Amino acid sequence: MQFANHIKEIDELKAKIDKHRPLSKNALEQLREYYRIGLTYSSNAIEGNSLTETETKIVIEDGITIGGKPMKDHYEAMGHSEAFTFLYELAKNKTITEHDILKLHHLFYYRIDEANAGTYRKVNVLITGSTFRPPAHSEVPALMKKFTDSIPAMRKKYHPVEFSARIHKELVTIHPFVDGNGRAGRLLMNLALLQTGYAITIIPPILRNDYINAIKKSQVEPKNDMPFINFISSMVYESMRDYIRLLQSL
Repeated sequence: MQFANHIKEIDELKAKIDKHRPLSKNALEQLREYYRIGLTYSSNAIEGNSLTETETKIVIEDGITIGGKPMKDHYEAMGHSEAFTFLYELAKNKTITEHDILKLHHLFYYRIDEANAGTYRKVNVLITGSTFRPPAHSEVPALMKKFTDSIPAMRKKYHPVEFSARIHKELVTIHPFVDGNGRAGRLLMNLALLQTGYAITIIPPILRNDYINAIKKSQVEPKNDMPFINFISSMVYESMRDYIRLLQSL
């Protein structure tokens, strides 16, 4: 499937949203909880988590386990919810640091694997179904430092939506963690969007193949980022439209 670039339309939607700001405390809290469940469910489902959106809500809000579902799936829901809370704390800043990325990963992963949570991988990895080979584990610390040092310049150079897509792609390409790189990438992308006044962006699990294929294409052809940027801009566009619908219902 081909995805168009929607950055112009996104900024038109943002202008409409900005007219509603500042939002009331009640509206902000309702929106935050809506996106907590939606992003946690979708981001985990993309990685194979078996919890439905309703089950994710029950686990997060009520602390109830779902019969027949793996404990790992519950831990992923609870951990992602914690990382989501931290995301809003980070969104108050206008910077993104290496420490921020490590902390986000630690929060959603420590229940699953404490030793590797918020820690760069110490093994080499293969990505199933792709000809792309992530860098050797020995290269990861230097690559992550170079990447995070480049973030301020990237932020100045690119439109916020394109910037969010590029840092997402860069993180998953370095593949710094033994697991959870995709979720870290989506959290990082949403941090960049939140910091510049755009809506939390959800990638529906039904579009998983399009999403993965766009990432793979950008990794195999490093100079061809536009399919992935266009895919992300389409997701941001739909999320901005959804945000306006929610505002109108509050």
